[in-house]
Amino acid sequence: MMTSVDTDLIRVLADPLRLRIVHLLAQETLCTTHLVEETGAKQTNLSNHLRVLREAGFVETEPCGRFTYYRLKPDVIATLAGQFTELAETARTTAETGRKRSC
Repeated sequence: MMTSVDTDLIRVLADPLRLRIVHLLAQETLCTTHLVEETGAKQTNLSNHLRVLREAGFVETEPCGRFTYYRLKPDVIATLAGQFTELAETARTTAETGRKRSC
């Protein structure tokens, strides 16, 4: 039973703007211009956050003329969700068995 959660992926999503970007990209594929409109963030700031998301494997790019579109990779989210599900199951089992380390 796996009980560790990928802390690097959690750190990536811990930033409110990056989490907002992930929510937006879950609904549709968007270019930087759309994301600037939706978030109100500066283009350079947004590009930096998109780079972090891309390097972490959350998003992939699709060039389209002079624009770059970003698409969420659902498998990464599913993997992270699965890790949390396993962690919750471990906690549930621990609570049910009353397992406790003595001092």
